[in-house]
Amino acid sequence: MTKSKSEALKPADSKEGKAESSALYALVMKSLDDDQAQDIVTIGLEGKSNIADHMVIAEGRSTRQVASMAQKLAERIKQAGGEARIEGLANADWVLIDAGDVIVHLFRPEVRSFYNLERMWAVGEEDAPETEAAEA
Repeated sequence: MTKSKSEALKPADSKEGKAESSALYALVMKSLDDDQAQDIVTIGLEGKSNIADHMVIAEGRSTRQVASMAQKLAERIKQAGGEARIEGLANADWVLIDAGDVIVHLFRPEVRSFYNLERMWAVGEEDAPETEAAEA
């Protein structure tokens, strides 16, 4: 997933770029599932923002779980040849992992409800963010 200089110049909407973005997204989702992240929400950013193709928001039960999920996810991305920058790991109330085409926000439940990023990104949209778990 590491891009050479010539690959970095390819259009983001190229076939290779989309496949790479999809593979990264699948890796993120599998990692969060493996680490028992809760209330996973995906927001598609393609065509809405140039910062990334996907935003994933999830939570852990404690600061320890949030920090562990973030560290494991970053390591898995690096093992796959990608890059992951982490912010907020020291407190682990809200950890941001910037993996390029996928942005991941990991929260403790109280902090997530306070900031309510899902609502901010859904403003003016007819469809709400996609949740991974089926609602009862």
